[in-house]
Amino acid sequence: EMESWSFLDTVESNFRPLVVIELAKGTKEETIEWFTKRIVDKKANGGAQLLIKPLVTENGVENIYLVGASHLRLLLGAETVGLVKECNDNSMRTFTYSSRKTFKDFADDNHNFLTMAECQYIIKHELENLRAKNEKMIPGYPQAKLYPGKSIVRRLLTSGILVQIFPLHDREELKKLRHSWYGRVKVGYQPLDDIRCYFGETIALYFGFLEYFTFALIPMAVIGIPYYVFAWEDYDKYVMFATFNLLWSTVILEVWKRICAILTYRWGTLLMKRQFEEPRPGFHGVLGINPVTGREEPVYSSIKRQLRIYLVSLPFVCLCLYFSLYVMMIYFDLEQWALDYHEENESNFSSLMLYVPSIIYAIVIEIMNRIYRYAAEFLTSWENHRLESSYQNHLILKVLVFNFLNCFASLFYIAFVLFDMKLLRQSLATLLITSQILNQFAESLLPYWLQKRYNRRMKQRMCSQKTDTDLSLAEQVNMEKEMGTYLGTFDDYLELFLQFGYVSLFSCVYPLAAVFAVLNNVTEIYSDALKMCRVYKRPFAEPTANIGVWQLAFETMSVISVVTNCILIGMSPQVDALFPDSKMDLVLTVALVEHLLLAIKFIMAFVIPDKPRDIQMKLAKLEFESLEALKQQ
Repeated sequence: EMESWSFLDTVESNFRPLVVIELAKGTKEETIEWFTKRIVDKKANGGAQLLIKPLVTENGVENIYLVGASHLRLLLGAETVGLVKECNDNSMRTFTYSSRKTFKDFADDNHNFLTMAECQYIIKHELENLRAKNEKMIPGYPQAKLYPGKSIVRRLLTSGILVQIFPLHDREELKKLRHSWYGRVKVGYQPLDDIRCYFGETIALYFGFLEYFTFALIPMAVIGIPYYVFAWEDYDKYVMFATFNLLWSTVILEVWKRICAILTYRWGTLLMKRQFEEPRPGFHGVLGINPVTGREEPVYSSIKRQLRIYLVSLPFVCLCLYFSLYVMMIYFDLEQWALDYHEENESNFSSLMLYVPSIIYAIVIEIMNRIYRYAAEFLTSWENHRLESSYQNHLILKVLVFNFLNCFASLFYIAFVLFDMKLLRQSLATLLITSQILNQFAESLLPYWLQKRYNRRMKQRMCSQKTDTDLSLAEQVNMEKEMGTYLGTFDDYLELFLQFGYVSLFSCVYPLAAVFAVLNNVTEIYSDALKMCRVYKRPFAEPTANIGVWQLAFETMSVISVVTNCILIGMSPQVDALFPDSKMDLVLTVALVEHLLLAIKFIMAFVIPDKPRDIQMKLAKLEFESLEALKQQ
């Protein structure tokens, strides 16, 4: 046993574990030996040149390994992944080892130059890029086939030998972050830079967006309150409110792009060059040559994929949409039944019963969304997309279409088929509030409670009543490996997107929607922060420069809401009275107003620049310098 570890004696004494690799119980010796050798081997021999050691616990060596790297190795890795850091002259540049002295706070003995999250991202990148050379299979597992250029980690994951790879929490840092983020009751901004240093850019941007969105809704909420309090029935007053909302939503989305550019410039991701994307882990196909890079990798014909999308996925989505509408019609039957019941009995109980159908329907909507989500994920991975980005886009499109219809179909039906404004107001309020309460519960409170219960059991098993920071490394790893895995910001953005829909689509009918949205978001910031710090394993940092396809989704929603609000106001009795003779004039006027508003929206979107002036200058300057450097060569 000891001979195989003799090569680890060369490890430096200050080994800092960054990433945990958990292998399946009973993994064969030769497999472990080959895998660890590949991780430690020199880059030139196709290794990752990282440091690895087994986690030693009271009962000997388990199948858990800790991965770290020397300071020099991490700096070279930072150059490989193209990290962007601040220079001494305050400009942001891509880090290179040769020009390391020009970077701010760089010193050969300063091990904090790269944040822990960046180090973990580098290690993950190096592990994922461990590629098979001439092995035909994973040693000890003949059924796990390899071919030159296949990512070893991905093959180990798909064949179930590798259970998981996750980055370790830094207990001290986490404690500081928790305190400054949600540990004390205060009104103020979140420590976005600290969140970014600890969790990476994708998560920090989500929290930045959540906070910004909450502040941006406050004017809508403030204006909405008097409308509600005085219960104005004449809709001409609502025209002002709706117009303000529609233009305001354009402004907030455009200004967000600017704030996003400021943040990501400071974090260095605005300048990061996207490498040629690797095929995603689940992608499979026949070995061939990638025409762009010339590397050998699996190929899968795009015609087959198109057929799968149009002949299977599309009909399935349509079927789900039909089912959703069917459930909606059942809800309206229940609604009618509750009304009849109330008219017969006229008691306190019967007036409560009026709210029951809406609440049941809201719960059913949530359940249907969850189930559909699993089906969409399964279908999208069966479509076999080569790139992670196209997989994400297809998944988001599927989920958004269904969720949009599922959540808003009943409201559209009430508004444009039944013309019942009172019912619309009641349904909107019930749906919004029920879905918010359910989401808060399912997202944070439930996992947190389960986590606490589990931790108590773990601590009793360890018989140690220590605090978080006193846990030995082995105890920390054992506790963290059992925590849930954070699946990304998808659900969080989706919740905000639907909330934006409730606020903007029918803003002229229920002005209080924005007030509830603001209240919900304030607690959302706390519960999401709790969930990131307490409930889940630490996720790997993902560099990103914007909120991606969500920006487009929000902009689309704000365009749809122009149309719905114009029609709603056009249908109101007050406006109808202005056109007593011809309904055609009314339709034309509504269409004209709607086109005018859309035109103003697009002009505003065009006039407000996406990046602030100073950042545009800095980017232009960098571009000029790189052209000059090319000329020098």
